[in-house]
Amino acid sequence: MSLPLPRRASAEFAGTALLVAAVVGSGIAAARLSPTDVGLQLLENAIATALALGALILTFGPVSGAHFNPVVSAVDWWLGRRAGTGLTGWDLAAYTTAQTGGAVTGAVLADLMFDLPAVAWSRTERTGGNLWLAEVVATAGLVVLIFALARSGRTAAAPAAVGAYIGAAYWFTSSTSFANPAVTIGRAFTDTFAGISPASVPGFVAAQLVGGLVAVAALAAWYPHAGRAADAVLVPHLTEETDAR
Repeated sequence: MSLPLPRRASAEFAGTALLVAAVVGSGIAAARLSPTDVGLQLLENAIATALALGALILTFGPVSGAHFNPVVSAVDWWLGRRAGTGLTGWDLAAYTTAQTGGAVTGAVLADLMFDLPAVAWSRTERTGGNLWLAEVVATAGLVVLIFALARSGRTAAAPAAVGAYIGAAYWFTSSTSFANPAVTIGRAFTDTFAGISPASVPGFVAAQLVGGLVAVAALAAWYPHAGRAADAVLVPHLTEETDAR
C-alpha cells in the first residue's frame, strides 16, 4: 500500500522545487564564475544537475517514487492502469499539479538565493525543429531508462543511472535535455542561464509529450510487461508497515 496521497504529493512538490533550484541556481553560479566560457558554464550546470537529481531521487524516492516529471507520472499511470499498479488518475492529477507548482517555486527560490528578482520572464528563445526533436529523444530515452530499471528489478541503480543520463543528455542533445514539462514551465520564470522564454514553452512541452508516447511504444516492444513494475518507478514506495519501523 502506498503512502497517503497528500504526503506523496508534497514530496513531489519539494523534490521538483529542489531540482529546478539546482538547475537554475547552478546555471546562475556558472554564468558568474565562468562569464566568458559558455562550454564551461554548461559543464558546471550539467554536473550540478546530475548530482542533485541523484541525491533527490534517494531522498524522495521512498516517499513518492521521485517522479518530478509529469511525463514519467503519465506513463506510470498509463502502463499500470490494466495491471492495477502505478498511479491512479487522482494520483496523476495531484502529482502533475505538485510537480508544476514545485518547479515554479524552485525557479523563484534560485533567483532569490542569488539576489535576483523573484520572477523575471526568460528572454531566451529555444525554438526550432532540431530542438523539438532533441526533446523527443531526451524524454523518450529518460522514460525508457526508468521503466527498464523498474521492470528488470534494478531500481537501486536509478539515482546514479537517471542522474548520469540527464548529465550526458545535456551534451548529446541540442536542447540540453529539459525532458520535463514541469521543469520547462518553471524555467520560464527566470531570465538566467537556464531560462526558456514563455513563447518557447509550448513547443518544448509538446515535444516532451511526443517523447512519452515514443517511450510507451518502445516499452511495448522491449518490455511488454513493464506495467507490472509501475509501482517501482522510480524507487518502490514505503508501505505504512515499513514506515513505522
